[in-house]
Amino acid sequence: MKALVLSGGAGTRLRPITHTSAKQLVPVANKPVLFYGLESIAAAGITEVGVVTGDTEQEVRAAIGDGSAFGISVTYLRQERPLGLAHAVLTAREWLGDEDFVMFLGDNFLIDGITSLVDEFEATRPDAHILLTRVADPSAFGVAEVDGDGKVVRLEEKPQRPRSDLALVGIYLFTAAIHEAVAAIRPSRRGELEITDAIQWLIERDFSVGSTLIEGYWKDTGTVDDLLEVNRIVLERLHARHEGSVDENSLIVGRVSVGPNAEIRNSTIIGPAVIGSGARVHGSTIGPFTSVADDCEIIDSGIEYSIVLKDSRIEGVRGVEASLIGRNAQVIAMPQAPQAHRLVLGDHSTARISA
Repeated sequence: MKALVLSGGAGTRLRPITHTSAKQLVPVANKPVLFYGLESIAAAGITEVGVVTGDTEQEVRAAIGDGSAFGISVTYLRQERPLGLAHAVLTAREWLGDEDFVMFLGDNFLIDGITSLVDEFEATRPDAHILLTRVADPSAFGVAEVDGDGKVVRLEEKPQRPRSDLALVGIYLFTAAIHEAVAAIRPSRRGELEITDAIQWLIERDFSVGSTLIEGYWKDTGTVDDLLEVNRIVLERLHARHEGSVDENSLIVGRVSVGPNAEIRNSTIIGPAVIGSGARVHGSTIGPFTSVADDCEIIDSGIEYSIVLKDSRIEGVRGVEASLIGRNAQVIAMPQAPQAHRLVLGDHSTARISA
């Protein structure tokens, strides 16, 4: 079995962060979302991985390399325009050959991985197998109807009147039968080749399409709120480690990971939280569910339930919460601050806030 990982797309819901960074490389718990997917693929015993890229190809290549760091071998497949998930399968047709494959959207996060799903697929080997989860607003997703045996009887992409609350998770398993379906469908009203239409084509021609209703945590990390929630979930499983320098005037409470060469002075860190290597935290309070990336500076400030990307600086600002702060950003105090600030800052930006 091979894996096809989709790492293109514009990431419009995460702007301004994605003006300068691939959405799949935005980190949670100081590790890009995409890396969690690659690790779960490797854990399932899949070693041949095709990564579909778009305009952010060079950044994705620089982050993943040849895949050896994950125990996989990576082939990069360029999709010139984001014309739909089924179009990505068309793009990868030659590389996939007639192999079974798992298609994994690179901005999806599945906490329990895919090993059991791959095992189930290989044991029963339907023509296609999809993952489903119950959602409050199914009109924002591809929606499935299933019978009592879990067999899929109908799929529809972002319906105005959903027939169920079962949304498709961005992880699919296919045999080579999907290639015939992808070649047969036409673009949707959105102008894209929808993978839901391809799977529906299989259903209408009596191919077998199975499903699994996932019990564990899943999230499409397409928005700031989604990223912050995934960051919280990952930090819940954090193992404490203290590799940096913590002075006697500082207090570490709960599970906190302090990276190499990090410097904690006259500060309180309340876990779960992660402080990256080379970071400086002076005279500050870092609240729970916060990830501070490598080489950041948090000076005379307070922050919680937030993600701070590499090389950023927060100084003299209290009450930062539920924020995503891009790389090389600066948040600097000015007089008369409100009690709380919520920030979504793009890379290399500067915010001047009364404090």
